[in-house]
Amino acid sequence: MTLTNDFMRKLVISTLLIGLCFPLAATAWWNDDWHSRRQITLDAAVTGADIQETLTNVPVLLRLHAGNFGYFAELGDNGRDLRFLKNDQIALAHDIEKLDPFSEIGLVWVKLPEVRGGMSSDDFWLYYGNAHAADASDSHRVYDVAQSLVYHFKEGETLPQDATAYATHASASTVQVVAAGWIGAAAQFSGNSGIRVESVPQLAFKPDEGWTFSTWLKIDQAQDDATVLLAGDDSSGIRLSVRGTELSVNSLAGAAVPAVSLGLEQWRHVTVVVRPGDGEQAEQNLELYIDGALAGAVPVNLTAANYGLDIGQQLTGLLDEVQVAGTARSADWLKWAFRNQSPDFIVLNHGQDESNVSESVSYFPVIIQNVTSDGWVVMGMIGIMFVITLMVMVTKTLVINKVGKDNRAFLAAYANIAPQQLDALDQEETAEEQALGDSDLLTALAGHHDHFQSSPLYHLYHLGIRELKKLTGGAQANVSAEAWDYLRVKLDSAIVTESQKLNRNMVLLTLSISGGPFLGLLGTVLGVMITFAAIAATGDVNINSIAPGIAAALLTTVAGLAVAIPALFTYNYLLTQIKEMTATMRVFTDEFLAVLALGSTNRRNGG
Repeated sequence: MTLTNDFMRKLVISTLLIGLCFPLAATAWWNDDWHSRRQITLDAAVTGADIQETLTNVPVLLRLHAGNFGYFAELGDNGRDLRFLKNDQIALAHDIEKLDPFSEIGLVWVKLPEVRGGMSSDDFWLYYGNAHAADASDSHRVYDVAQSLVYHFKEGETLPQDATAYATHASASTVQVVAAGWIGAAAQFSGNSGIRVESVPQLAFKPDEGWTFSTWLKIDQAQDDATVLLAGDDSSGIRLSVRGTELSVNSLAGAAVPAVSLGLEQWRHVTVVVRPGDGEQAEQNLELYIDGALAGAVPVNLTAANYGLDIGQQLTGLLDEVQVAGTARSADWLKWAFRNQSPDFIVLNHGQDESNVSESVSYFPVIIQNVTSDGWVVMGMIGIMFVITLMVMVTKTLVINKVGKDNRAFLAAYANIAPQQLDALDQEETAEEQALGDSDLLTALAGHHDHFQSSPLYHLYHLGIRELKKLTGGAQANVSAEAWDYLRVKLDSAIVTESQKLNRNMVLLTLSISGGPFLGLLGTVLGVMITFAAIAATGDVNINSIAPGIAAALLTTVAGLAVAIPALFTYNYLLTQIKEMTATMRVFTDEFLAVLALGSTNRRNGG
């Protein structure tokens, strides 16, 4: 029994240890030279429950933008450090069609070994963050041997360049490549332009293998009789054409698929498939697919041939992502291609970014990296406001504290002088004091305080003594009622002047209190708008694409509040102190005038 118990205990411990090893293996880091990665989850179920086929060697389009990838600044030139791995072991071929760190837009094609249909999901890893990595982008490895031609229409191309290993480049082209395409740039046809591709073996049609042509098409006006694709000669081949707003495909021998309405000003995924017949049917089927769905089919009898291609003759519109395959792609393949290449559907979901650098977890760098240029402009304005506010808060606090200290010292000295010697504390200003008189801060910090230079009460006292001496010629015995009124007016004016000096620059704090949050809100609204615009442009709608942009947008509101809240507290503190000082000045003025009047009366009566 003891041996049995020992065996069972060891078995349980061994099982637990083995179980713990699996998560460690699943999260093992591929290469320590890359410091960041994220998991990309692929779910074929979102393309429709009727996709049951497992597709192999599939090019998958990965759209990167500010909403789902905030690390464009960390990437090497043209994304040379991007790597894609399956199970952190199998390196996946990829091709970077476009990577613009300034507009924060990336288009990357990744070749997946398989895409499982039904309700299955799969994933792969995106690694980045290695400044010394070599460029691994290679379009030739992304497409299978059946893919004969792929035109991405990259900006700057005079002749469309084939992305496959066959290098089936166009032999002639009069189209213009424009930036506003469906997937990056696109070819714009003006009605008298077109693309010519000479006949080459990889474009040959083989009845037993079939043939596939696909593209994204957009027309903004009705067409007379435009040719999207002509593959054939006078007697055999196929033609894809647009008349009005209706698209049709036919064999040059006469069989035609019924026309389908395209609509204007919208991108449509158009595919023509010549599907081989089965054992009982020798004829092929000519099929037309619109947006991944079968729109019509007709039996045809096409013989083996090697045709050149004419693309876009008499067409006025845009074409993007022109592809030709020397095989008949399955219906599930076409549906997957449409859903994956369209931003209106989400087939890829981004996981959280992970790092192999040992450091404390901080989300602030993620927020900073996702702030847009508009957000940085607002942050700059708030930063300037913060500097000004900080200067005002510090200087006014120093001045008010110095004023309060000198006021208390003056009142203590004033209380100890006799009514007959009220001018005992009065002293004339020096040249240095006059030079510093316009700056409260310089007076408080650099001025002398041997006779209360920062005290408004002393300034009122000094003014009262000086004006009274002017009125009486140095003797206070004969002061008329008009003179007392004049003296009161002078002191009231001085109170207003001293109050204005105390309130100087306080308006800057009120501007920060009210303007800071509004500036921050402006930055937040702009950031949210840009985030949703990026999502609308790329079609990647999930929490991981929205959250970083929204978090970065809220940073400006936080910055605005960070300026406004300290300014609010400081403003209310200083305002209370200033109100108390103003009230003290009025009380002191009344008492000072009463004492002066009493002294004058006593002298007049011989007291």
